[in-house]
Amino acid sequence: MKLNMPILSAAMQAVTGPMMAIAMAKLGGAGVIFCSQPIEDETNMVREVKSYRAGFVVPDVFSTEDLLETVQKRIDERGYSTFPITEDGKPTGRLVGYLTKNDFDPSRHSRLKVRDRMVPIEKIAYTLLKNVTDNEGRLDLGKAYDILMESHHGSLPIVDEKMKLIYVAFRKDVREHLENPLELLDCKKRLVCGAAINTRDYEERAPALVEAEADFLVIDSSQGYSDYSEECLRYLKKNFAETPVIAGNIITEEGFKFLVDNGADGVKIGMGSGSICITQEQIKVGRGQGTAVNEVAKARDKLFEETGEYIPLVSDGGVLTASDITIALALGADSVMVGRYVVGSEESNSKRLTRHRIVDRRTVPEIVKQYWGEGSARAREWSRMRYYHMSFEEGIEIEVSYVGPLRDYMLPSLTMVKDGIRKAGCRNIEELHKNSVVEVLSALSLSVSGEKPSSIPTPPKTIS
Repeated sequence: MKLNMPILSAAMQAVTGPMMAIAMAKLGGAGVIFCSQPIEDETNMVREVKSYRAGFVVPDVFSTEDLLETVQKRIDERGYSTFPITEDGKPTGRLVGYLTKNDFDPSRHSRLKVRDRMVPIEKIAYTLLKNVTDNEGRLDLGKAYDILMESHHGSLPIVDEKMKLIYVAFRKDVREHLENPLELLDCKKRLVCGAAINTRDYEERAPALVEAEADFLVIDSSQGYSDYSEECLRYLKKNFAETPVIAGNIITEEGFKFLVDNGADGVKIGMGSGSICITQEQIKVGRGQGTAVNEVAKARDKLFEETGEYIPLVSDGGVLTASDITIALALGADSVMVGRYVVGSEESNSKRLTRHRIVDRRTVPEIVKQYWGEGSARAREWSRMRYYHMSFEEGIEIEVSYVGPLRDYMLPSLTMVKDGIRKAGCRNIEELHKNSVVEVLSALSLSVSGEKPSSIPTPPKTIS
């Protein structure tokens, strides 16, 4: 499996839900659904991503007998505003109508049923599945887009010969897919999605996620150099050998060798380097992220020279700017995992809030998103799946400025990373590994180059 964008979104409650995973895959990267939640909830998130068929969505539906107040709750929870109505309320039921948020008033119609306000099938535009497939029966985005443009509608229900609902194509989604040629798809033309597991209930969680068709698994542990990780890895490689597994986190050459010897297909690096992780402050255990990536990359290269086996590395933590991504790649990482870098986007799994602050004696609204660590008190309150046994916190909660849609935020970042690689005299990440020179800049040199004192990095705290 190869990424078309060397970025994974972090397996964190605040970061990667279905919307983030879909948005990441559209851009060529991948999202990793978080595991600090019930198994059923995580598998449902994976299924939601996998059902997003490159512009063709298996939608939320209602039956004619559902109450409109139920519809409004779904709109409030998920942000959707358009719902096909099927006879039995099932996604593959017979299509009988359509309902949008504009078809009813919550204050006046909440006790009415869907049938009282829906637009009946005779008055909506729909098409047969055969009209949006090619000669080999494959879904054709271009055909769906042409029909949508002619229909003057924002969405298009797709049915079979018996009027059973198959998909819904949304004009905005189809246009986005046509505009994202690097989107990461599996062999069935579905978006790629990763899922995290822990070292506690993996024997129940992993089979469920594989059944939900997660494309790869990530063992999400703050200390991957442990007996728990060994047992988990051996179980996964014995029972699900075809599913790629990224194991971690580690920060040393010994930790890397340990995970590889036990079957890891990829290794995740980082301990205490995240912006909301306070492991190093709390217990003085961890390592500077640059040093950790550099040392583990040397061990990876040595293994490759000796055996021909290449183990990709994921640098997890410490990315605040696009230049941090370039540095991580230059130090030897093949990709990065980001949390804070993307949590401010529309698609993150955190609610958008409006705060007010005083500027020049005026109250100015500011839109923010909340961001919390998996070892924080809030994460433990959400679910007792992780860190439930700890009597102290290893993560904090902060607020991050809202930056809008992920695509608009990420594309300029990718351009900067590409330009950094180019100006380093390299054509790709492999050449960057071999030919780049990384130097430490002193606070004085940063000051001379025009950096403001507040932006000069502080020396790392003492760690062990």
